[in-house]
Amino acid sequence: MNNNSPKFERNRFMQKAAITACSILLASTLIAQDDPDQLNTVLDIDALYTPLVSKPIHGDTAVKLLNELETKHYSSIDINDNFSSTVFDSFIDALDGSKLYFLKEDIDQLSAYRYTLDNSLQDGSVEPGFEIYNLYYKRILERMIYSVDRVENHIGEMDFTIDEAIEIDREDAPYAASRADLDELWRLRIKNSVLSLRLTGDDEDEIRDKLSKRYRNQLSQISKTNDKDIFQTYMATIATAVDPHTSYFSPRDSENFNMGLSLSLQGIGAQLTTDEEYTKVAELIKGGPAERGNELKAGDRIVSIGQGVDGELQDVVGMRLDDVVAQIRGEKGTVVRLNVIPVDAVGESNATVVSITRDTVKLEDQSAKKEVIELSYNGDSYKIGIIDLPTFYFDFEAASRGDDDYKSSTRDVHALLDELKEEDVDAVVVDLRNNGGGSLSEANQLVGLFIETGATVQIRYSGLRNGFTRSFGDNDPEVAYNGPLAVLVNRTSASASEIFAGAIQDYQRGIVLGGQTFGKGTVQEIIPMDYGQVKLTRSKFYRISGESTQHRGVIPDIAFPDLYDAYEDIGESSLDGALPWDTVRPVEYRPYHAIQALLPELQQRYEERAEASPDFIYLRDQIERTRVMRQREQLSLNEQKVKEEREQNRRTEFDAENMRRLLKGLPLNEWVEDDDEEEDDTLIANSDTPATEEADEDAVEEEGDPLLLESGRILADFIALNSNRVSSVSPANTSQGR
Repeated sequence: MNNNSPKFERNRFMQKAAITACSILLASTLIAQDDPDQLNTVLDIDALYTPLVSKPIHGDTAVKLLNELETKHYSSIDINDNFSSTVFDSFIDALDGSKLYFLKEDIDQLSAYRYTLDNSLQDGSVEPGFEIYNLYYKRILERMIYSVDRVENHIGEMDFTIDEAIEIDREDAPYAASRADLDELWRLRIKNSVLSLRLTGDDEDEIRDKLSKRYRNQLSQISKTNDKDIFQTYMATIATAVDPHTSYFSPRDSENFNMGLSLSLQGIGAQLTTDEEYTKVAELIKGGPAERGNELKAGDRIVSIGQGVDGELQDVVGMRLDDVVAQIRGEKGTVVRLNVIPVDAVGESNATVVSITRDTVKLEDQSAKKEVIELSYNGDSYKIGIIDLPTFYFDFEAASRGDDDYKSSTRDVHALLDELKEEDVDAVVVDLRNNGGGSLSEANQLVGLFIETGATVQIRYSGLRNGFTRSFGDNDPEVAYNGPLAVLVNRTSASASEIFAGAIQDYQRGIVLGGQTFGKGTVQEIIPMDYGQVKLTRSKFYRISGESTQHRGVIPDIAFPDLYDAYEDIGESSLDGALPWDTVRPVEYRPYHAIQALLPELQQRYEERAEASPDFIYLRDQIERTRVMRQREQLSLNEQKVKEEREQNRRTEFDAENMRRLLKGLPLNEWVEDDDEEEDDTLIANSDTPATEEADEDAVEEEGDPLLLESGRILADFIALNSNRVSSVSPANTSQGR
């Protein structure tokens, strides 16, 4: 298929939209949480547990899935013992990655399947997957029964004055050697849940009631597990064992997946995923209600959900993801309240309630926007144009109808560049932070706004032997903007964003600033099957320099400190089975500027500013505080110690913010003592506190995004250095474009 054809673009953009949307707002109908069946669930494993069995269609589909993986995946896939071992480990990890359900003897027993899953699948049998899941199903029911008994009958026995602790991350921990060892793990986990609620001010009866409902709700939800759930989980594990972006969708999940293609979704605009017993916010959609509200963050974990401005918060810990999504989904204009554990917190005692008004998430909400920031630097004034591009969008439906005013990121950015030129800006920053990608054609054309003609990306396809590689690019000689340019990226800039940033960097057309990008350099295709569908990796992106964007991403010319630096589990390199970085032959291209020659001086000037910048000092300290917090291995269960630690963290954050304000000459905040009647992190701006005389007056005026402001200063340095360089050589030796 021609990758520049409307059909190709429509398919690619629909896939991107669906990948973003499929787990956002679409789900099956939720069983009401106050269902009396949940509260009266019989706590008897023999009454609750019935092994589930597969159906003939499951085995037939498994054979067809293996065939799709072997014949159509970008990489050469061998279904052998190594593949079987990978699937076994991935399946066990998907079910019990925290080692909280299986016993060591269970794993020893199940290990008989380690090197035989491939044979069973090729024979059309998924029974080993069902047997593994059935044992997990039994163990998780046992744990819920234990939990209900513990909170209903033993809360009064808990002593919060002794020094006990709970492990935060059990990924590398051993499996429990005995049921008694597993009981001890869960005793501490439940004690931590009780302590978290104590710290919010709940009394013993309230805690017992809340946790009893939580665990009985989980027990009721788990007891509704069916053969479709097991089959979906097993097949999805088999698919992702090949690479993290290949996946299988059962008919039910396929329907939800495909419904998301409209890009007109009523809800909050947040992609959700599962993180142990919690539902976690994986990503916020640009332009969506959650992103606009600026309270919900990627990485936040949802504890409970309330409907309307005063509806009771219903616990959703341990609930199925699709049922949680169904609670969040709702009519435009209605309010949903989420009680979440912030991404940088570790326990429910730090949970906070976020209110979001549901709205329709439309393509138009993700349109490019511009602003102009003015800054004083080295005695001169500069006007820096900022173009914020949330995604690479293209309204293929309007374009196919022949509409003259169809939406496209390239057309919108072109118009914004024209406006910025009329405003006589000195330089432009294209802000691609948190831009997860979109249309390949739009990325190509957007590069074309800043260069004359030339290749922008190479795509290597799977096929006979080593496949084949094609280059794509811009054939329009028009240049919309030829002035100083910077591209600002971060760890969540992915796919099409990496193509654009990589091309601008390779051509030395602009300076790439910020953080290392995500590293998603693969392309997926949706392939229908008789029973469900598979999303399969079919090709791979490469820069014009020949370097892959896969795994490694784009490394900025000048790196800024970024909160994502504190998170090691973000980016392609953190995903199990991610395809490796490699290279292909570069295409011919010629750089526009000598940016590489100027980088040492630009870097030195930046470092001198960053070293003394109040905002950058604060940001680096914040990154380090977050990193230290995330590296903790245990949580104390001593109530007094937890209170003291929480107060110390609050004070540290308060002092850091006040130091930033002091150095910038801004009014300081007043400390408010924390007590049970006050919410945490209460800061009051004291307008009577004068700015320090030593503070930089420009800094007081420029209380904006510090990374955008620094991008402007780097561009100001580039203008000055480039002007000096051009004036120092003869016109015959200058390189003005190509």
